[in-house]
Amino acid sequence: MKRSDHSLTIFLVVFLSVVNVSAQGLSNKNFGTIYQETIKWSPFPAFPPQARLAILVGDPKKPEAYVVRVKVPEGVILMPHKHTEDRIYTVISGVFYIGIGTKFDAAKLKAYPPGSVIVLPGNTPHFHWARSGEYVTQVTARGPLGIGYINPLDDPRNKEK
Repeated sequence: MKRSDHSLTIFLVVFLSVVNVSAQGLSNKNFGTIYQETIKWSPFPAFPPQARLAILVGDPKKPEAYVVRVKVPEGVILMPHKHTEDRIYTVISGVFYIGIGTKFDAAKLKAYPPGSVIVLPGNTPHFHWARSGEYVTQVTARGPLGIGYINPLDDPRNKEK
């Protein structure tokens, strides 16, 4: 083995030992990277079945900083709900339609194009609609992640399987 190959091997061993990629995403305590093509999307029981969630950084179940992405296909509505934590949404792709209020009202929806940043204080009732096509948002917050629907009948977790 050449000296440069040996140095590269040592670097990779050290690098891989500190990256700490887990099922929840990257640790928020160590350097790491996630590329768009390696994001793992999963169903999330509190979302309509077509929507997907990807945990990028941290563990949203714990009281720590986390970053997740949410992908919602065209036509899907997330009925009025609240999150206990303060959130910062960044629109990654598509147009993100969000309205504030305890009842779904299309007239209250505002459209946010890619690159937009929306601050949503905890316990603010709101709703989303993938009105003009699929959207992807990135949510940055401090857990634990909480979601409660204003009308329990709108909560996908309460639907018959």
